[in-house]
Amino acid sequence: MSFIPYSRPVLDNEEINEVIDTLKSGWLTTGPKVAQFENDFKDYVGVSYALAVNSATSGLHLALEAIGVGPGDQVITTVHTFTATAEVIRYLGAEPIFVDIESDSYNISSAEIELALKNNSNVKAIMPVHYAGQSANITEISKLAKKYGVKVVEDAAHALPTTHNGKIIGSLSDITVFSFYANKTITTGEGGMITTNDPELAERMKIMRLHGINRDAFDRFTSSKPSWYYEIVAPGFKYNMMDVCGALGIHQLKKAKCFQEARESIANRYNKAFSSLPVVTPVLVNPDDIHAWHIYVLQLNLDVLNIGRDEFIRKLSEKNIGTSVHYIPLHRMPYWKDSFYLSDEQFPNSSRISDRIVSLPNYASMTDEEVNIVIDTVRSLLLEHKK
Repeated sequence: MSFIPYSRPVLDNEEINEVIDTLKSGWLTTGPKVAQFENDFKDYVGVSYALAVNSATSGLHLALEAIGVGPGDQVITTVHTFTATAEVIRYLGAEPIFVDIESDSYNISSAEIELALKNNSNVKAIMPVHYAGQSANITEISKLAKKYGVKVVEDAAHALPTTHNGKIIGSLSDITVFSFYANKTITTGEGGMITTNDPELAERMKIMRLHGINRDAFDRFTSSKPSWYYEIVAPGFKYNMMDVCGALGIHQLKKAKCFQEARESIANRYNKAFSSLPVVTPVLVNPDDIHAWHIYVLQLNLDVLNIGRDEFIRKLSEKNIGTSVHYIPLHRMPYWKDSFYLSDEQFPNSSRISDRIVSLPNYASMTDEEVNIVIDTVRSLLLEHKK
């Protein structure tokens, strides 16, 4: 049997031809393709500003810098995420305040956020993660942010085209940051997008995105008049997206909904196939909302299985099925654990869940045969190892 990878991007002739057009144009760095992608994305999400960047990590860094996070400040976020979410807080000399997740959605717990707000006096922002493509409770988080006078920066790396109470993620908070890494819901290879409705925040992030220059580089190099003069107004960064990536994004964005529908169809097949087995399938907090289904997470019921999660993954690999784990939580990573004195006891939900979860292949280019192979193999393993 051929290997079924955990993830595989969908790149068609439209993307290929757009990249070829970019290469032939001679404009390789930030230029007309990025500008078009930004404009298309702004309209797609329904916001005033969309800024393309070279990664979601750089987007989160720009977002926190723009709202004024610095030494002595604190930012509340979840331990159940990739390290990028937290590391950008340290870039600015601020302190992450980690909280636990909900036991059903695996999203950041609003109750734990409020407790952290009550117990810490220097909180500048809350940074929720929309885990696996299901929205965190932005309604409650926004209420808490308003009550305590802090900003909300959403890590929406998993969350295109997710909705919360019928509204698309990207239009609900102070700043939202998306990822277009190779395995995300749409891809530009490397890249991300920042969205906001705040003109001052947008201007600050735009300036800091490219070395603190007070003029747009694309405008300077395409102007028909002499436009060599610019000013450095801040010590900025090198976070711009190049046109080759923007070319991919133009067409990937057009397919975001059909990609989501394909992943949702696979998730529904998984849910049905595994419903009677000793596992917990993903819980939908609001079935009327759109779940991006970036990740399909299966939780093993280790109380009635005689196989552990790690062994389960190994056996799937032997059957040529790729998997992943989302996530080994940050409180178990040496840097975060040792630097901030974190332990399993502080995060009981994340600790328990992280030992039991496995992410199965779920991407738009999966064939029916591949889905059936995954289903049959998982079912067979679970039945074989049921106590």
